[in-house]
This record gives sequence, C-alpha cells and structure tokens, in this order.
Amino acid sequence: MTLHSDARAVLAGWTPPSPRDAELRDRFVAHLDAQPAGMTRECLPDHLTAGTIVLTPEADAVLLNHHRKAGGWFAFGGHCEPSDTTLAGVALREAHEESGLTDLDFDPEPLDLDEHAVEFCAPGTTVHHLDVRFLATAPRDGEHRVSEESLDVRWWPVDGLPDVYDDMRRLIADAVARLTR
Repeated sequence: MTLHSDARAVLAGWTPPSPRDAELRDRFVAHLDAQPAGMTRECLPDHLTAGTIVLTPEADAVLLNHHRKAGGWFAFGGHCEPSDTTLAGVALREAHEESGLTDLDFDPEPLDLDEHAVEFCAPGTTVHHLDVRFLATAPRDGEHRVSEESLDVRWWPVDGLPDVYDDMRRLIADAVARLTR
C-alpha cells in the first residue's frame, strides 16, 4: 500500500465527529482522487499534511511549538516525505522531529481536519495545507527540545494558552474532549 492509498483509506473510513470535519473529509478524499501526487509538497496549490497535538495523559496541558516561519504557537506537523508509508506515520514522525519527545502514546485515528492557507510553503503561491491531525499523549517531564523549525517548545496549561489561532483552540478542545470521555 502506498502513502496515497493509505491516506485515502484512512480518510474514507473515518467517521468525522462534526459536519465541518465531514465536509473537509469529502474535500480531502476528492483531492486525493483527482491528484495522484496529492500527498507531496510539489502538488500545488493544495496538498495533504499531517500533524499531532500532544497533551498530558491528564489532559491538563498541551505541548506547543512556536513555529519559526509562521510566527505563532502550533501543534506539531508538516509535509509528507518520500520515505513515509502511512498518514499516521507522517504525523508521528513530525511530532518526534519537532518536539524531540520519544515517549509518545499515539492514537492512529484522526482527531480532526483543517485546511489553511500557507504563504511561505511555495514562494509566490498561496498553498493550502489539507491537514489531518492526530492526538498523542506524553508525560510532562519528558525531554522535549526545540527543532530548527521552531523558536520554542513549551507545555501550556489548557486553561492558560498563549495567543493562538481559533483553529488551535478548537483542536486543543477536541483533544481534551477525546481524552476525557
């Protein structure tokens, strides 16, 4: 199975938690059906990406990175690489690379979907990241580090977040809800 076919199977078989996610899932599947290279950053103006939101097992804190290019606090994530074989694997690899954490309890079921414009992905073009986001937990005392892509990596109380975009607030709330149900 290729990364493309894995991503399509994961998305097509996923039961979205909201009408918003159902609409995005249908858009992402249609993109994959129309674009054999839809998982690669060379597929413009849209391509799939994957990420991971990391919470403590108690769901009281979230580990975020202050992204160097985007200039804000985000979950971990990014582009698919030629060596990737699964969509969940992309999200887990990105979480390891960007957080430095090696002890992640990773849930391979997508948490939510998001589409966002990125101005710096391909200079001169507005690219849309079709982002599939997963959930992982890690102990707060795990050894995290700052990667080349970040200015900072820090635990934040879920009730004391820094200035983040509304979609990050929604993602964190969805992650907390999944862990506490």
